[in-house]
Amino acid sequence: MNSNPSNVMALTSTTSNKKETVCIFGTGDFGRALAYKMIQSGYSVVFGSRQAQISSLIPKGAEVLSHTEAAQKAAIIIIAIPRQHYNFLLPLAEVLHGKVLVDVSNNLKLNQYSQSNAEYLAQLIPGAKVVKAFNTVSAWALQSGTLDASRQVFVCGDDKKAKQMVMDIVRALGLTPLDQGSLLAAQEIENYPLQLFPMWKFPIFLSLGLIAFFFFYCLIRDVIYPYVNEKKDLSFFIAISIANRICPVLALILLALVYLPGVLAAVIQLYRGTKYSRFPDWLDKWMLCRKQLGLVALAFAFLHVLYTLIIPIRYYVRWRTNSRVISQILNNRTDPFDNTSAWLSDSYLALGILGFFLFVLLGITSLPSVSNSVNWQEFRFVQSKLGYLTLILCTAHTLVYGGKRFLYASSYRWYLPNAYMLSLIVPCTVLVVKFVLVFPCLDKPLTRIRQGWERNPRYSE
Repeated sequence: MNSNPSNVMALTSTTSNKKETVCIFGTGDFGRALAYKMIQSGYSVVFGSRQAQISSLIPKGAEVLSHTEAAQKAAIIIIAIPRQHYNFLLPLAEVLHGKVLVDVSNNLKLNQYSQSNAEYLAQLIPGAKVVKAFNTVSAWALQSGTLDASRQVFVCGDDKKAKQMVMDIVRALGLTPLDQGSLLAAQEIENYPLQLFPMWKFPIFLSLGLIAFFFFYCLIRDVIYPYVNEKKDLSFFIAISIANRICPVLALILLALVYLPGVLAAVIQLYRGTKYSRFPDWLDKWMLCRKQLGLVALAFAFLHVLYTLIIPIRYYVRWRTNSRVISQILNNRTDPFDNTSAWLSDSYLALGILGFFLFVLLGITSLPSVSNSVNWQEFRFVQSKLGYLTLILCTAHTLVYGGKRFLYASSYRWYLPNAYMLSLIVPCTVLVVKFVLVFPCLDKPLTRIRQGWERNPRYSE
């Protein structure tokens, strides 16, 4: 068996202070940025290029050689070129035999090819050990050093030693490698940078849909109805009043939607008598984006607080207050103090403050830096127990705000109820079903099912 002199370098990660030489094919933005970062971290970098001459763009300290000469000097070769140019590697197949080829490429659209770039590279150069890595890190982040938003590097490959060598380089650059398994994961890793907030799509689109619905709903009730029936121009309500109706409505509905899938999952498990059957796909996706739903709900709650704080300085409110005071003076009349109204007003505000405080606490504990510092039991207590308490307080806040107004015919303009009444449908449904599930006759079998018990086991012992 003939030995290739280019393969003398062993495929093992260095344990000495002096780091190995790394070859980079490609002198584009990403290749240069990666070389710059590697040189800073103590690596020797050699570029493989069609033109073996040093350009002013090449980082200082890097060597530029032909592809063959550069490949012979390193055991790890980073392929920083687009997939459509991989064919130039075919004449180098013998030199690349046994080398670690790190594919860093990305595509222009999701699932652009039926086969991932890394798998295609492995098929093109079968004698090499292909590892997918670095495609989720941008050249700008590497060069500027602002890596907080992209510190994680997904790594996958079929050869464990080759993958470990690449992960050692990732750590040396101050990044965090995440082992994603075999090269079969390359397609998913290559699709990741092309996804624009994948877990936020449903919450954002749902929020936009609800905003549009409630905006036109409130516009009809609060602006169009008074204009048609009373000839009052209240179009200025759009800026503050309608916005301050929409924000709390969406905050409450979205908060309820965070806990609704958990309730539905419990009902499904009770019905099936097992936890080993998959939930419907729509429910799985819904449960995966609950954190994002909660954060969007918190954003609307913040807006509601801000809008509420500016109410006293609004011209319309000051005008209405002054007109009422002048009217009482002219009529020599004073409204008597209503103790019941005072209790309702203070209770409404107190429930809102407490609900908002717990709402913020839920948002803080969902941050990775906080959630990583608590154990699962503590995280579950905050997100589940305190979460349902938040939902109860916010629902009670809305109920007290409405009071008896739902009984008055004047509350139904063109037979349309107030927006806050509609916002109570989902949270009240969630709380009622959750209350029923707490009963021992349902809670005990549900707990047993979640511990592995099955009503009708598939296999009898």
